[in-house]
Amino acid sequence: MKILLLASGFNGLTQRVWCALREQGHDVGVELAPAHTPESLTAAVERVDPDLVLCPFLKHRVPEDVWRRWTTVIVHPGPVGDRGPSSLDHALLGRSPRWGVTALSAVEEMDAGPVWASFTFDVPEGITKSALYNSRVADAAMECVAAVVRKVANGERPRPADEHPRAVPGTGELPLLRRPAFALDWRAPAADLARRIAAADGAPGAPAELNGQGYCLFDAAATDEHTGAEPGTVVGRDAEAVAFATGCGTLWVGYAATLDRRRGPKLPASMVVDPKDAPFKQAPAALAETAYRRDGDIGFLRLRSYNGAMHTEQCHRLTQAVEKALAEDTRILVLTGTEHAFSNGIHLGVIDAAPDPAAEAWANINAIDDLCVAIAGADQLTVAAFTANAGAGGVMAGLCADVTVARDGVVLNPYYDMGIFGSELHTWSVADRIGERQAARLLGDKLPISASEAARTGLIGAVGPRDWEEFQRWLRAVAFGYNDPVTRGRMFAAKSRRRAASKPLSYYRTIELAEMARDMFDDRHGFHGMRRAFLGKSAPAETPAKLRFA
Repeated sequence: MKILLLASGFNGLTQRVWCALREQGHDVGVELAPAHTPESLTAAVERVDPDLVLCPFLKHRVPEDVWRRWTTVIVHPGPVGDRGPSSLDHALLGRSPRWGVTALSAVEEMDAGPVWASFTFDVPEGITKSALYNSRVADAAMECVAAVVRKVANGERPRPADEHPRAVPGTGELPLLRRPAFALDWRAPAADLARRIAAADGAPGAPAELNGQGYCLFDAAATDEHTGAEPGTVVGRDAEAVAFATGCGTLWVGYAATLDRRRGPKLPASMVVDPKDAPFKQAPAALAETAYRRDGDIGFLRLRSYNGAMHTEQCHRLTQAVEKALAEDTRILVLTGTEHAFSNGIHLGVIDAAPDPAAEAWANINAIDDLCVAIAGADQLTVAAFTANAGAGGVMAGLCADVTVARDGVVLNPYYDMGIFGSELHTWSVADRIGERQAARLLGDKLPISASEAARTGLIGAVGPRDWEEFQRWLRAVAFGYNDPVTRGRMFAAKSRRRAASKPLSYYRTIELAEMARDMFDDRHGFHGMRRAFLGKSAPAETPAKLRFA
């Protein structure tokens, strides 16, 4: 089938749909709506004349000339009956225990068309909007896409919405929620404030006032600790996380942005809100950068980074955590991300906000390289698990392990597309796994691949279940399987052969950093401009040719 993905951006969900449909044998192309006027978009659709126009992530209105002539299906992040642009915001603010995703035909009224498919799911307490979107919403969206493609292929038609059962009661048309709807009152309980911040995660952010200055807060967790301080007062810090007194309990905030007439960049909280002489307090486990546990001869180290970005000081701390774990008398170290984030490499926001962005970028790439060297040079057998989507240096860091696996549904972007050559030992790790010719194509094409495709090509070793609890059990079984004496001996022999066949790691690092120095200090490929455009979410001037139909 010839399927056109019409989207507002080539985000994680759109990439996952694109990968899945291509692997199923469909002819798939993409058009980015922000790059078009209604007339040019209609002309673009007419040129390709698709069997199906599928909109997995679309904030723009589909031109009438498109949906009247071609079967056009919108994937809406709400259950049947839900309408409006702030679906997930309302669901989280209202503490809905269950939510859904619906695929419906585009019509004149937004989200009012007949229904092709709908799937619902439980909403975990305390989950952020971004985490919900990238996990349960994305999973339900994939179910909807599969059902739509099957029905279109079979010549079936959608059902009117009023004939479809309402799995979630009380749905209807809800208004757009702008930033003031998430405003924080420091006299409220910390748990309520954390929930508002979670609902506003990503955008628009939860606004708050501190000492007469406006901020947007992100990445929050609440504790029951009552300090007796005036609500809104800074009462503690742990690394870059900052603690605030509230009307009941303490609110910990991991990320913040200034808010004047416009919102500033999202940065680690202590870089935005001056904690002054706040005493050290231990942040709650939900915000902890690392968590280590040991199970016999196997160590499990979880690394956490908000939205996958890792700045210089954080990379130093993560490297120390890896080195500490490797100092134990274990035989295997398993490195994972969280359920909702793995890593995308260096922190573009912190780099851009630095007084000298080039110097900060240089410090950041050297710091993440230290982490990669610690993983690649370990004496133990190392296993890295892509628990969530990963990109650029985050993918390469995972490939530094002896064994790399992934969770089903994960999408990898194993390349650099920001005007930089890239480092993280990728000139060694990628070619070592799939050969130089295939590595050059992978890095040059600059296209996402699914976990299953990565396993098929040999980039990673295996793919585990999508369900989080099942994946944890599967990963433990994998680690214990490698710890079998015969298997372990075979793996250590392979590790020794791999080291003997390659040059010293410092060789690859030196070559990469020489290229990166020119990119960061001489800006030979436009790194600084591309970075600012990415952070500012600039609309694309046109759809990249690599995403269009061949």
